[in-house]
Amino acid sequence: MNDKKRIFTAYPFSRGLFFLLAVLLGALPAPLLASELIVVTGEENGSRRTGQLETWHDHTDSSGVEEAARAHAEGAFKPLKSAGSTGLKRGAFWSHFVLHNPSPRPVTLNLEYVDHQLIELAAYQRPTPGTGQYHGLARLSMQAPFDQRPIDHHRFILPLELQPGQHRELLVRFSSAEAGFVFPSMRIWTPDNLRKTQLLENSVIAFLFGGFFLMAVFSLVCGVSTGERTFYFYSVYALSKVAAWGTILGFTHQYLLREQFQWHYMSITGAVSILCGLAFARLFLQSRRYTPRLDRVLVLMMANAALLLIGATLQLKVVALVTITVALLLYPVVTLVAIARWRQGSGAAAVFALAWGLLVTGLFTQALRDLGVVGHNLFNYYWPPIASFTEMLTIMAAMGIRVRSLGQEKRTAEQQYRQQLERSKAELEAMVCERTHELEAARQRAELEARTDPLTGICNRRSFIDEAQRQIHLARHNGRGCSLLMFDLDHFKAINDSHGHAVGDEALRRFTRCMLDNIRETDVFGRLGGEEFGLLVTGSRQNAQQTAERLRAAVTTITVPSPAGILTFTTSIGLAHKDNCNNLETLLVEADRALYQAKQEGRNRVADYREPAPEPAPA
Repeated sequence: MNDKKRIFTAYPFSRGLFFLLAVLLGALPAPLLASELIVVTGEENGSRRTGQLETWHDHTDSSGVEEAARAHAEGAFKPLKSAGSTGLKRGAFWSHFVLHNPSPRPVTLNLEYVDHQLIELAAYQRPTPGTGQYHGLARLSMQAPFDQRPIDHHRFILPLELQPGQHRELLVRFSSAEAGFVFPSMRIWTPDNLRKTQLLENSVIAFLFGGFFLMAVFSLVCGVSTGERTFYFYSVYALSKVAAWGTILGFTHQYLLREQFQWHYMSITGAVSILCGLAFARLFLQSRRYTPRLDRVLVLMMANAALLLIGATLQLKVVALVTITVALLLYPVVTLVAIARWRQGSGAAAVFALAWGLLVTGLFTQALRDLGVVGHNLFNYYWPPIASFTEMLTIMAAMGIRVRSLGQEKRTAEQQYRQQLERSKAELEAMVCERTHELEAARQRAELEARTDPLTGICNRRSFIDEAQRQIHLARHNGRGCSLLMFDLDHFKAINDSHGHAVGDEALRRFTRCMLDNIRETDVFGRLGGEEFGLLVTGSRQNAQQTAERLRAAVTTITVPSPAGILTFTTSIGLAHKDNCNNLETLLVEADRALYQAKQEGRNRVADYREPAPEPAPA
């Protein structure tokens, strides 16, 4: 519905009645019959607008008011074909309209530009419609100090006054500098109605911004208390929302940067907010881990947002407009990632998908409005920031679900950890017990190996001496004598040289088995080194002599197979006896002397050590 239809809808009888009275009284100048005429009553509340029935596109953005007036006179002004916006176009747009106050009292008006992103607005008027020159009424610029605005408002406001019965013809120039979206329309207000609406509007915006700020603080506190990085990212994201919407809607210029505000601040804060939102979404949804293909698209979106930031910083408006359009077109991809994570089993991702979907609908509505597909109204004007606020609230709920899920996972993990600790403790105790047994067995084996001759399996010299010494002490305690028999295999070196060490080793082993088969369990038998062996027996000298002869004879029966045939060998035995012995060393020395004597006497015999008789005393 265009502006003229809105007028006649609001005032059903005004059109016929006004034109009838004007023609009858001659109050309507002829040039106004072809112009957009707007009748004001002093009760305007913003529901009526100007400027969409007569618009002209200045492609070069270089025409002044004289060229615009000439274009209007030549019929170049046409009705706007879209629902309210010109779409993304280069140059400036002009609108023409005539205001008329038919009432008997003056009417003060505030004409408000419907959107917040216009760079410059210039208004020209001529008191007598259709004749005379246009004179400058106001020139408003986003880049001018805010104090130069006649009305303290975050959007452009054009104040003017109509005397009773006065017509005022206006030409208004709307410029976005290079390229942009223009709404060649202005809402008509009385000052009181505008102030009331502005108060309500600012209250809603303050509520939204306060909510963003509280969510940021709450998330920061949760991040500090839980150590979860997601809360920190969310806190930064919420703060970026405050900066972005505050700048885009014009409040940053109104309250903070009143002197040197630039249009690219809006794109910069928008780019930062997009980057923060995408970084938070990637972290929250864990897209890099669970949806790697879709995560590449998110990375591409972040690169596009970075390009938007660069273009805005360098004040490349075309680059900024293109990249932000691409960003808005790709925004639904985040919802697809959230849905994919939800299908993978993440309940928090489902709530996130709902939240981001709300944001996408708000941005999509803004895109349709900017492109002129749908008409401009307060709902679709404020739906994007409201949708953004709702998105943040819903994401907060999603984060609560995730924290609850993480808590449940933590409790489950702790329970599993305790169970694992108990199992590990039992396994460790079993392993320790098993290892203890193994170490004990190894110790016993080590002790056995340390006391045992590895070739024959009998006592080695060390253990033989220990066992023999104990046996001597026991025999002395029982009043028994001890005898030490020392064996040496005859010509053993010749056996090794002629038949090899393997045959020699086998000869030693068979000799050992023969000895063990022919001695008592109480006797101590061991290998003293090489082919020498020792045997400690208890009893009388005569019993020891008989044992030695018996063992010497048994050795002669030993046979050892060799490559050259059956091998036999003999042994020489040295015997030493003590009836009251307390020192093994003496027996070893005496038995060794007796063994030497046996070898000297021809081997294969037993020699008994006898102490030499004392020499007679000299006369």
